[in-house]
Amino acid sequence: MAVARRAWLAACLLCVAPVLQATELVSDPAGLGEDERARAQAVVQGLAERLPGGLRDALPAQVPVHWTDALPGHVAGRAFAGQLRLQRALLAGEGDAGLRRLQAALVHELVHVADRAPAGRWSRDPRLRELAGWQRRPWKLGRSANHFSDRSPDAYELESAAEYLAVNSEHWLLDDDFACRRPALAAWLDHALGPRPAPTVSCASTVPLLQAGDEEGAVELLQLDPARVHAVDYLFAEGGQVAMSRWGHSMLRLVICREGREPGPACRLDLDQHRVLSFRAFVGDVELSSWRGLTGGYPSRLFVLPLQQVVDEYTKVEQRGLASIPLQLSPRQIAGLLERTAQVHWSYDGRYYFVSNNCAVETAKLLQAGVPALQEPGIERFSPSGLRRRLGRLGMLDESVLDDRAKAIRDGFYFESSDTHYEVLFAAAKAQLALPAKDAAAWIKLDASARAPWLTQGGMRATAGLLLLEQAAFGRAELRARDRLKRQLLKQPDSEGARNLQVLLQQSGQWLRPGAMLEGGGYGLPQGEELGRLQPHLAAFSEHSPQAWKQLRERMRQSLPQAQRDELEQLEANLDVLGKHLRRQAAPMPAAED
Repeated sequence: MAVARRAWLAACLLCVAPVLQATELVSDPAGLGEDERARAQAVVQGLAERLPGGLRDALPAQVPVHWTDALPGHVAGRAFAGQLRLQRALLAGEGDAGLRRLQAALVHELVHVADRAPAGRWSRDPRLRELAGWQRRPWKLGRSANHFSDRSPDAYELESAAEYLAVNSEHWLLDDDFACRRPALAAWLDHALGPRPAPTVSCASTVPLLQAGDEEGAVELLQLDPARVHAVDYLFAEGGQVAMSRWGHSMLRLVICREGREPGPACRLDLDQHRVLSFRAFVGDVELSSWRGLTGGYPSRLFVLPLQQVVDEYTKVEQRGLASIPLQLSPRQIAGLLERTAQVHWSYDGRYYFVSNNCAVETAKLLQAGVPALQEPGIERFSPSGLRRRLGRLGMLDESVLDDRAKAIRDGFYFESSDTHYEVLFAAAKAQLALPAKDAAAWIKLDASARAPWLTQGGMRATAGLLLLEQAAFGRAELRARDRLKRQLLKQPDSEGARNLQVLLQQSGQWLRPGAMLEGGGYGLPQGEELGRLQPHLAAFSEHSPQAWKQLRERMRQSLPQAQRDELEQLEANLDVLGKHLRRQAAPMPAAED
């Protein structure tokens, strides 16, 4: 009997414990009318009952709430010495919107009180600052400025980490879809301040990203399901000849499985599904200035690109090898990284510095915020090779995939510069034909008219090789033409061609800052209705822009010197001849008559 009585008493104590520890919000009625008193009491009491446990426990036993007309008009409330002072005018707000403003002001100031208490101090948490956008600077003390200004619920959140905490706590407690809009931050708040009541809104299983289309100038909405991402690789482009590329380039490769395939190593065969995350300086004008790059004169943008486009850009155009090194990440870590990628994509408006905030620094910051395990050891490095070494020392990279170069090429872990491939093709063609060049580089440097007589003299193997070499020659001739046109436009900034190019660059800059394209409010990751409003704009843009780029190139080609135009036309004729000759060789022989 005594045992039963003690058990009953313990149960009673457990039941009353939350009441004894509960914080009491006391609305001061001084100066309020009868209706104002009733509303203040109802709102204060109703909100007190909804406070999560961690937030409530950090508050003092009693928090007085005073109502005043003495605050500046733009200030809803202030917290001082454990007391709240709120605008009396908030009590006159009508409807749901008025109630929402009143509740938000109350939550905001309560969080300040709790954050300043010994049991709080959440705004000092390095993880919160990382998520918010105050990120550690490489090789320096302190953190960078917060450039997550797009898709913000309130610009005041960028004032300080304490204001960021208070502003987002308002939305966390009052918005049903906060966990869908800022999922990583919602999870942090649930852990730090105590879980809030389960939301009634179910979030999409995908993260939205705008990606480059197959045609130049086209853009598409990618709804990426993290469950389809088998792995993330550190994609390292080897150094090039241009000064700004000698350090290499840091990117991330998403190994995405095709629809219906079970995630696993076989997903590495689905190359058409793979995407690359690449931070670059967006050059919204004709000139690429080294000085502007050093001083942050260009926006830093996160490009989402098809893998094959990136491989062609580096291996064929810039003749640089690409190493694709798997990061040792769990499925949960991959999902967190993709969430952060989407947040950066829609909210970040940073500046690109070729030295202090370049591709390596931006990639490291993305990894640190997306993968909490990488935050403490610190991976901030100025150079892509330095970031690679740091990730390797932390055991985050599987460099063994590169031990056997031939196997790495076969398995898609290394994409070699096309120079090596071109030499193989040239050797195969020269084995059949007495070509007037010693190697592939010398052959490509010949005038297109000097190569023309040899293009239809070889067998299928030689013809196929010469076709690929001619495509390389055409690509390099186009690069020379673009460089010349750029120089012409710099001398004639008011010409029609320069103005048309400027318009297209500005249009491209819009989809590279997608958060600025969305209208009608909203914050964080855009939800279904917002993405639905964006789709017609993307469709119109993708219909117009590729054709506009094509027309601009055709018009600008006419301004090239005659010799350069002739060379391009001869190259196009060579490619046409090679294609027809190869098709004739591949056609089946007619059956012999009896």
